[in-house]
Amino acid sequence: MSTITNNTVVTLSYTVADTDGNLIKADDEQLQYLHGGYGGIFAPVEAALEGQSVGYSATVKLQPAEAFGEYDPELVDMVPVEQLPQPLEVGMQLEGSLPDDSDAPPAYATVTDIAEGKAVLDANHPLAGMALVFDCTVVAIREATQEELASIKERRRG
Repeated sequence: MSTITNNTVVTLSYTVADTDGNLIKADDEQLQYLHGGYGGIFAPVEAALEGQSVGYSATVKLQPAEAFGEYDPELVDMVPVEQLPQPLEVGMQLEGSLPDDSDAPPAYATVTDIAEGKAVLDANHPLAGMALVFDCTVVAIREATQEELASIKERRRG
């Protein structure tokens, strides 16, 4: 029977809840990641799964810094609505780039309020600042292909 080690591809069924038990994400899709510190899953979850086999279940409590980070008020900005796509609605996610770094990946912000001709844009992850409970079960384990390993190494260089 295979176990989870570096350079194995792991498939999980999972749920994510807040610490009060309110479900945030159900496993309508399975999660697949490359095990070995490549950043495809939260580090404490990866550590809990090391050496485990298909059928293993884990519940991992994640502090904000271990999940989506602390909430950063510096990532909230007010922008005149005429500078944004229309029609503009609270809850919309907008994609843009940071003016000082044209090589950076796109930045995303959520419209959290619109008033007096201005929109409040929040670039924090929607779950930033939240402690989470990650429940998972290992569904499948396989060795990573050479193509998968080459792809992840290329992304880490880029």
